[in-house]
Amino acid sequence: MTTNINLWDSGVWSFVITVTILLVGMIVANILRNTVKIIRRFMIPSSVLGGFILLFANFIWKQFAHTPMYSISTLEILTYHGLGLGFVAMSLRTNEQNQSREKRRGGFDTGTTVVATYLMQGILGLIISVGLYYAMDCFFASGLILPMGYGQGPGQAFNWGSVYENTFGFVHGTSFGLTVAAMGFVASSIGGIIYLNILRKRGLFSGKTGDDVIDDDLTAEQITGKGEIPLSESIDKFTVQFALVFIAYMLAFLLMWGVNCLIEAGYLGEFGHKTIQPLIWGFNFLFGTIFALLLKGLFKFLKKKNIMRREYTNNFMQNRIAGFMFDMMVVASIAAIDLSAFTVKEFVVPLSIMCVLGGVITYIYLDYLCKRVFPEYRHEAFLSLYGMLTGTASTGVILMREIDPKFESVASSNLVYHQPWAIAFGFPMLLLLSFAPQNVTKSIITIVVLTVLFIAMNIITFRRQIFKSKKK
Repeated sequence: MTTNINLWDSGVWSFVITVTILLVGMIVANILRNTVKIIRRFMIPSSVLGGFILLFANFIWKQFAHTPMYSISTLEILTYHGLGLGFVAMSLRTNEQNQSREKRRGGFDTGTTVVATYLMQGILGLIISVGLYYAMDCFFASGLILPMGYGQGPGQAFNWGSVYENTFGFVHGTSFGLTVAAMGFVASSIGGIIYLNILRKRGLFSGKTGDDVIDDDLTAEQITGKGEIPLSESIDKFTVQFALVFIAYMLAFLLMWGVNCLIEAGYLGEFGHKTIQPLIWGFNFLFGTIFALLLKGLFKFLKKKNIMRREYTNNFMQNRIAGFMFDMMVVASIAAIDLSAFTVKEFVVPLSIMCVLGGVITYIYLDYLCKRVFPEYRHEAFLSLYGMLTGTASTGVILMREIDPKFESVASSNLVYHQPWAIAFGFPMLLLLSFAPQNVTKSIITIVVLTVLFIAMNIITFRRQIFKSKKK
């Protein structure tokens, strides 16, 4: 039976309308940045400002129209896939500098830094929630949502908030998780803006941000690429770049879908449903990165064997794809912010304390760490890590891009190559996510275990400073 679709049906245009609204929000934000002096002074990224403009516009719209201006579910989908596709594009870039010792070490150090920050946020969150459990009957394990919302973003905050609500009786847990993730974007924006302005006042940053850079120094070789496929033949070169990104991403989907089938069939038991399933779909960007690297490695092998004579990937175009995906993800994720948990009276105190202290402590810790662990590119490292560990990986990229618009620093590579190390070192913490909410005693035990792991991670992260001082 054939379904007739009328071209004037709302479903035909809804996605395009939503995307257009996001793009208009970013353009308006960019115009305001370039014309309004006070906005330009605070150096708010266009995608971040555009997201908050749309958030405010949607609030006003709902007061009169009694319906949202855009589809929240569409924004959530764009947020989810924008991260994965952006990281695939970054991973498909070829960068000879990555062979240096500093580049390889940077990925490892970034991985340990990320895990250490997760642990710190988990300890802080649990101490607050356990303390408030005795003071005002707060759900004792709700503090573990802090590293999920700040460190992992809306996807994992939603997943674990839902698990805590449906499995462990945390009433309104899903809304709590989404609100923590939303406040993470706010913390990321405020902290990033403060840091950029500090750099400007100290004369370390001219204030000329990523939006101000004109690519006058671009050469034809950077765009066309030496030994690469031509710009336009039977298929456009930009089409090929998009195709490679989506092929790698779909290979990641097939792997995740295969594992999900095993879980649904019951082969991994309750552990698979409660722990593995949300982790797999929450780490879509990690699997996308892995398959992008494998695809790039396959092309390199084929060229070495003279089976493939030309390079198919182009750094300039892959950077543009990554930039577009990250811009779309940030503006969509901020525009979709839901602060409904603040309407639940019992949540006001724990959310306020966790979100404020979470942002402040993360800022102080990463500022201290980046000075010592990443001294050659401490500012790019801080902006990328702080943005990622309060918002999402894409907000980290957006903040870093303000002072590194062409992704030339080691920090941009670290965001890609840290992920396997973060998964390996962070796995014990993931197991505790379903242990702590069983009862308050286990939550206290979890605080102790996380503290031990945090000390261990810091010893690994600061190993050069620790052992150098001992030698002296």
